[in-house]
Amino acid sequence: MNKNNNIYQSILKNTNSNIKMFGVLIDPDKQNVKELIGTIKLCNEADIDYFFVGGSIITHGDMQKTTRLIKENSTKPIIIFPGNPDQVSEYADAILFLSLISGRNPEFLIGHQVTAAPLIKKTNLEVIPTGYLLVDCGTTTTAIYVSDTNPIPHNNSEIAANTALAGEYLGLKLTYIDGGSGAKKCISKEMITKAKSALNGPLIIGGGIRTPEAAEEIYKAGADIIIVGNGAEQNRNLITEIAKMKATFNFSQKTTLT
Repeated sequence: MNKNNNIYQSILKNTNSNIKMFGVLIDPDKQNVKELIGTIKLCNEADIDYFFVGGSIITHGDMQKTTRLIKENSTKPIIIFPGNPDQVSEYADAILFLSLISGRNPEFLIGHQVTAAPLIKKTNLEVIPTGYLLVDCGTTTTAIYVSDTNPIPHNNSEIAANTALAGEYLGLKLTYIDGGSGAKKCISKEMITKAKSALNGPLIIGGGIRTPEAAEEIYKAGADIIIVGNGAEQNRNLITEIAKMKATFNFSQKTTLT
């Protein structure tokens, strides 16, 4: 099985070179095999950077089958974005070892991590410690409900930045600020800029991204990686549109820098 063991280093290298990245989130609960094959093909053609796989609750989907199907049909790295300790797959390349630092629920700060650690140890997954922040983006998302935590207010950039910085000081290598699946609006540009200015490491932004224009504004605000899930489920063309915009954005940035 072809394993990528340097995913974090590639993310860090791109971040330091101001190269923006784009990932598509696959929820095993939300696609059948035919739909998933179509999505994988579209992602390959669009030349996305990463597949992310996971969901807040997986009731009838299959984590193993989903990651295996992606692995068999794409060379793109697969990163697990786990909603619970059971979401581990040997077919993936890396896993975000998440700590929900925006909340105060001990199960999501350290409890689930203790349960997942020995399962991950048995795999060859690259483990990437990640500070996860949930933000109120206009609705009570599944992630907010399941984690039983209060999200950061949408207009409180200071709390988000300070929380992200605290996570980095604790040794978390990535920061992921998310509105959650079904978010009504995106993370604000002010919050992204404030958090990015506080951090040294890469910043991931997800939730509520439904147009390439919104994605471009998020890149401009300071995001290093954009993840689209629900928006792409509703509009598959969004994958191609954001990928094209990202390529143009990176080219313009490179031209400006040189």
